[in-house]
Amino acid sequence: MAYFAAVLARTEDGWDVSETELDAVETLADLADVAREAAQDDDSVLVFIEQEDAWFAIVRVDGEEDPRIFVSDGAAAARSSYGSVLTDELVEQAGESEFDDLDDLVAELDEEDEASDGADDDADEDDGPATGPGGVPVGPLGDSELLTEFGLAAKDLLDLSGEGAVPGDALAEIADALGCGEILEAVR
Repeated sequence: MAYFAAVLARTEDGWDVSETELDAVETLADLADVAREAAQDDDSVLVFIEQEDAWFAIVRVDGEEDPRIFVSDGAAAARSSYGSVLTDELVEQAGESEFDDLDDLVAELDEEDEASDGADDDADEDDGPATGPGGVPVGPLGDSELLTEFGLAAKDLLDLSGEGAVPGDALAEIADALGCGEILEAVR
């Protein structure tokens, strides 16, 4: 599967954009290290990843803070090696936050008990969001606000991720909004 990956490092003069290889990336920490190597003085670094117009992801690294992740289609990304690194992290984070609220945990356990009591399988249809491999949701996943301080609102990012959106075009539009569209196009 063909991937495109670029590192966008924020500098005093704007953005420095370079294509990067992900061959040595096996974990989110590896990807964050790639980003940090491109950083100047703990400034923001973005990593754009796209796979054959199936999905795109943006990972934002600010100094030593935990990376922030946005994936345009979680289920599609979960089916690829680099995408699954990101979606596994996002699903794990979502799972941890669910346990912060004990009432939700108790409600989930009660629902499981009711389902295992022999209720009609047709009546137990889940009205929740559609999921793909490993229970990863279909559609946008992660921090849609990771680019707001650079002038791209969460709603705009989500619109670029919606049904019928083309990931390569979406990344080009995002780069244009950041003021580095021509530079990104030059490394593609």
